[in-house]
Amino acid sequence: MKVILLEDVKALGKKGQVVNASDGYARNLLFPKKLAIPATDGNIKDLAAKKRGEEKQAQQIKEAAEELKREIEAKSVEVSIKTGEGGRVFGSVSTKEIAEALKKQLGIEVDKKKMVLEHPIKELGQTAVEIRLHPQVTAELKVNVKEA
Repeated sequence: MKVILLEDVKALGKKGQVVNASDGYARNLLFPKKLAIPATDGNIKDLAAKKRGEEKQAQQIKEAAEELKREIEAKSVEVSIKTGEGGRVFGSVSTKEIAEALKKQLGIEVDKKKMVLEHPIKELGQTAVEIRLHPQVTAELKVNVKEA
């Protein structure tokens, strides 16, 4: 019996696939647990329409991320840090402070977990911080660290 999987089923297939399952397995396990539906013409057309809708939505999300990337890369953020004699820096600038400065100065809210910073910033000057807005879209924010 051909069925359309509504969830990932171990040893059978992934969500959205049309697979062959034995009649008993489909009737006794897949259908009652709502893991699959019969692969009728109407259900296959519904699945195709649903996939097109999901692809369109994913494309819109990616386009929004691209727009945000252009906005972020066109501007820079200033963060101040305490310094001692000879320009020695006390502490460091983390992604949390960068995210707060980005929200306060530019009005753009980005989760600090999306920022890629190998080491906290411990020197004055300009540094580029990578921000992963989407799996396929990465922006580079210019952070200017100055004396407080």
